[in-house]
Amino acid sequence: MGGRKGLKKNKMNEKLIKTLKNGAEELGVDLSEGAVALFDSYLSELKVWNRKINLTAIDTDGEIVTKHFLDSLTPHRYLKGATKLLDIGSGGGFPGLPLKIADPALEVALIDCVEKKVHFMRHIIRKLGLKGASALAGRVEDPMIMDKHRGYFDAVISRAFTELKGFLSLAAPYVAPGGMAIAMKGPQYEEELHGVEGFKGFSPPEVHEVKVPFTDRTTAVIIFRKEAGQDVPR
Repeated sequence: MGGRKGLKKNKMNEKLIKTLKNGAEELGVDLSEGAVALFDSYLSELKVWNRKINLTAIDTDGEIVTKHFLDSLTPHRYLKGATKLLDIGSGGGFPGLPLKIADPALEVALIDCVEKKVHFMRHIIRKLGLKGASALAGRVEDPMIMDKHRGYFDAVISRAFTELKGFLSLAAPYVAPGGMAIAMKGPQYEEELHGVEGFKGFSPPEVHEVKVPFTDRTTAVIIFRKEAGQDVPR
């Protein structure tokens, strides 16, 4: 995998490495030693940058591994067949960059309206040598961004970005016909399902509750499939 050269290994202790590998395996992801080294470097850089800019309130090594890295991998098994992923409101790069590390062939674009966070994501992409990953500063509702990427992605994802109906409205123009819009939600997701069952151009939602390994958390992976031949008017 590109970008391994020069990465120092084992900033995480053996217990955390085991947590990461075993947790990923539980989610259907077989992490190579190279991938573990990339997560290792990601964790280190996240902590350094978090002292300068507000990337996350989660700042202990163990919680970064479980609540950021492993939680980001909860949708992995549902992305089979997808080759192009857009992550809306990526912040510190979650879930897009962990999904990219887990699947190097996946083309991943990340977008966030906070430029400092985008600078961090670009730094991580360079540091880890993640080819086929990019980060964009802007808003998904920007007409210029929307027109440039309209219908390009097999999957559009967000992690606790906004309520479901708003997410679908923002994601819809970017999803290719036959593609997916995927929202990652916490335990209160059921209230948000009202009003999105008949969202124009999309199938009813599929809800998969996934236990985040080594935590007491469950992430709801909510999938909307765009009907073939459907598109959103310009």
